[in-house]
Amino acid sequence: MRERFKALRLTSTALFFLITLVAARGQSFPDPPPPGPAAKGIQTVVLAGGCFWGIEAVFESLKGVSEATSGYSGGSAQTAEYETVSSGSTGHAESVRIRYDPAQIDFGSILKVFFQVAHDPTELNFQGPDYGSQYRSVIFYGSDEQKRLAEDYIRKLDAAKVYKKPIVTQVVPLVAFYPAEDYHQNFLVKHPDYPYIVYWDLPKLDALKKAFPKLLKGS
Repeated sequence: MRERFKALRLTSTALFFLITLVAARGQSFPDPPPPGPAAKGIQTVVLAGGCFWGIEAVFESLKGVSEATSGYSGGSAQTAEYETVSSGSTGHAESVRIRYDPAQIDFGSILKVFFQVAHDPTELNFQGPDYGSQYRSVIFYGSDEQKRLAEDYIRKLDAAKVYKKPIVTQVVPLVAFYPAEDYHQNFLVKHPDYPYIVYWDLPKLDALKKAFPKLLKGS
């Protein structure tokens, strides 16, 4: 289905990536800046940080998240198709639309999960074995409050030197989101033994369970 996991093996690049994530999680992550007045009703944010399979699975696990959908954001409707996006020339990033209830999970918690376990925000236009601008780190915000909190938290993380390199996550307004093809939705749940999932995404879920047990559905 995907050619990204060539020869179905854990390469030295993959090992380095996993070691980097583990090292980052070992640091003391500061809390996000305090939020303003709580938003009412279901809120939406779109996050991008590499292959959308793992990002979707991480956020689908959080209580208060009613929907996590894999898709494309940053480009036009005409190019929102997997093979075209994979060329890296469309402006799209593989993204996940997250709909959440701020009465159950605040945006600060979503940011902590995104930066601490969902991806490595210091990798510019790649994530692990996946290279190209379609795998860049982006927060497509849906409100001024989301923008403020995201920018403030990035500054706070950089100042705390949580990572050895500066964070390269873009913070841009959400213009449009286009759901990906059906076979990409809930891919981890449907294919838990797929080698890419085993090596790259299941460790993220393990890290999520260890770092944020109280945020998980059913907790």
